[in-house]
Amino acid sequence: MRRLMTLFLVMFTSAAIAQDLPAAKKTLHRLTSRKLWGRGYTKNGMAKAADYLSTQFKEIGLQPMKGNSFRQNFSYPANTFPGKMEVAVNGKKLIPGKDFIVEPASSGQKNKGVQEVQTDSVTYISKAKRLIITMQNKLTWSVAQKAEDYTLLQINKKSLSEKPQTVDVNIENVFVPEFKTSNICGIVKGTKHPDSMLLITGHYDHLGGMGAKTYFPGANDNASGITLLLTLAKYYASHPQPYSIGFICFAGEEAGLLGSAEFIRHPLIPLDRIRFLINVDMVGTGEKGITVVNATLHKKEFNLLKKLNDQHQYLPKINSRGKAANSDHYYFTEKGVPAFFIYTEGGIRAYHDIYDVEATLPLTKFKDLYHLFIDFNSALMK
Repeated sequence: MRRLMTLFLVMFTSAAIAQDLPAAKKTLHRLTSRKLWGRGYTKNGMAKAADYLSTQFKEIGLQPMKGNSFRQNFSYPANTFPGKMEVAVNGKKLIPGKDFIVEPASSGQKNKGVQEVQTDSVTYISKAKRLIITMQNKLTWSVAQKAEDYTLLQINKKSLSEKPQTVDVNIENVFVPEFKTSNICGIVKGTKHPDSMLLITGHYDHLGGMGAKTYFPGANDNASGITLLLTLAKYYASHPQPYSIGFICFAGEEAGLLGSAEFIRHPLIPLDRIRFLINVDMVGTGEKGITVVNATLHKKEFNLLKKLNDQHQYLPKINSRGKAANSDHYYFTEKGVPAFFIYTEGGIRAYHDIYDVEATLPLTKFKDLYHLFIDFNSALMK
């Protein structure tokens, strides 16, 4: 009988994820759309993403983690680029995102014919030292919480056939002392031990827009993780477990793990009630398996994860990694909450650039990761 029940459960969850894959792709499409503008700091991108996730939590059937709202509001400073983003080098007009990016802590400026002097093999600086150029093989953007008194441009080496000598620049920045945003937090109450909790987390913010016409979709980072989180939330809302299952979509990760730091400072649940946390970030591939951060800290749970994977052959490989401050699990780890941070390996290599798009994200092991998470959480509750 037990074997039949296990077989039925496997068949049911397989049917559920097969049914939800089209829905997952729609979620990914929505999160990476121009309407959400990179889930960042201009055109209300992050605010629109927070509204979308709050609506999704309600429709799925989650309850707020505390009070009557899914939102945990907070703020932090952010340097933004909502307007002009124009650069020409040696008379050649460059394309934002493709040919150049502006260093995120840069100030804006408007100048023509700025003379640049080479100071090393990749760096060029104007006489007034207010316009700096570095030549790069890959353009990688980020977020800054401050604005300096100079403008630094990273230019793709492939975009210029000669050394930069004169530069025309028209860049607008707006420094926001208190950028307001929210973590989105929901829960499915446990049927037997509601005070014990398993948490699934991921950050929904990305880099937003660089100028009025260029945005960073952030498909793998981390629309993929939020898509998996919502798919799991849908399953657990329909199948309450003995333990409570919590879901947190963090804001402010790209600016320095700010959303998870806020949650730790003002937890909506007692941290000592968290049996285990899984944080997902960049899980849209998987051809080469997954890597588990904190595996060396929690050997028992890591061995359990590997055992389940070996039994069902979900993933080709599970790599062990030690402690690292590279995603939103970190502050929980520092407070003694047992946690894994999981990301997939292989596939596309786009990262913090305009090429991290829905069209090239394969979701290779999405279904298998979904099943592994359900098996792992079930084992933790036994």
